[in-house]
Amino acid sequence: MMEPTDGIEGEELVLNMGPQHPSTHGVLRVILRLDGEVVTSARPVVGYLHRGMEKIAENVTYHQFIPYTDRLDYLAPLSNNTGFALAVEKLLGVEAPPRAQGIRVIVCELSRISAHLLWLGTHALDLGAATVFFHTFRERETLYNLFELLTGTRLTTSYTRVGGLFCDLPPGFLDGTRTFLAEFPPKVDEWEKLLTRNRIWMERTQDIGVINRADAIDFGFTGPNLRASGVEWDLRRAEPYCGYEQYEFEVPAGTTGDVYDRYLVRMEEMRQSAAIVRQAAARLPEGPVNIDNLKIRLPQKERVLTSMEELIHQFILVTEGFPAPVGEVYRAIEAPKGELGFYIISTGGKSPYRMHIRSPSFVSLQAVPKLVVGRSISDVIAIVASLDPVMGEVDR
Repeated sequence: MMEPTDGIEGEELVLNMGPQHPSTHGVLRVILRLDGEVVTSARPVVGYLHRGMEKIAENVTYHQFIPYTDRLDYLAPLSNNTGFALAVEKLLGVEAPPRAQGIRVIVCELSRISAHLLWLGTHALDLGAATVFFHTFRERETLYNLFELLTGTRLTTSYTRVGGLFCDLPPGFLDGTRTFLAEFPPKVDEWEKLLTRNRIWMERTQDIGVINRADAIDFGFTGPNLRASGVEWDLRRAEPYCGYEQYEFEVPAGTTGDVYDRYLVRMEEMRQSAAIVRQAAARLPEGPVNIDNLKIRLPQKERVLTSMEELIHQFILVTEGFPAPVGEVYRAIEAPKGELGFYIISTGGKSPYRMHIRSPSFVSLQAVPKLVVGRSISDVIAIVASLDPVMGEVDR
């Protein structure tokens, strides 16, 4: 559908990029006004994937909402699960056991690597470097095999629970993770040899889509997009959760804030995530993966099948949930795209009275008009890809 062209003078053209265009990374529509090949104005249009998640949260129990978090940034569902569980735990005033926190760190960082791998492969494909796509998806397949071993599924994991996890690590998971980590860093080096000093890659990304430090803060950027502009802000370091203060890692940051810097930051983040997983796996404590509070956590499945009391306990928790205290909380994590936050208002029932999801992709898209005006259509592709939006968490 074309917009009305009333008031357009000269040879200016209105062009719809998306919502079906593959390089918009989902159902994003950008209405571009062009003078020849040069963009004179741009307006992102979202909402094509809106599912009313925040409203749904008001009508289901806290545990029942966990599967919906899988559908936010569906490239990192394990990370989304953890962010929501931490928000509800803050509301309840409880904390998951140390082993559960260590496992959460492992799965969150593996999710970060997996999400960045898809970003790298599709970003390179958008700019014509098709080879990289096959390299990165090969590694993602290895990670998805590990996720399937852990959760029973590859994409919509629903692994985290309020107060803990669905289950402990299965046999072979840590061994498979260590094997992946041993082989992964040299492969990142190999991809950098293909791209980082590649003349075509540099010309397509350097000094394109520049956003300075002050503007990045004003637009509410977080995550790699903010750090690429020189702001070393990472919630794992600034407001640690799940024991991140125990691990040694660097927060990579850029200087220019262009497409190239956003690429370099994410490449280094994958290396740092691998280092965190290696540390977390080495010092993973023994013990339970769920809290002892029987009013919150589900009973063990084998007991449900053999005990009437446990069966009734599960039935009540599944159908009625647990009442949360009256109050409001905000809890955020450093998701692969940036600050993923959950703001919950409780009036004491089994469901939130109101819930708002602070999704980093939605915030990042605000800057598209500023970044693309004055650039060519081909630069729009590179800029949108460098912001790494996922429409599942944009539209919610």
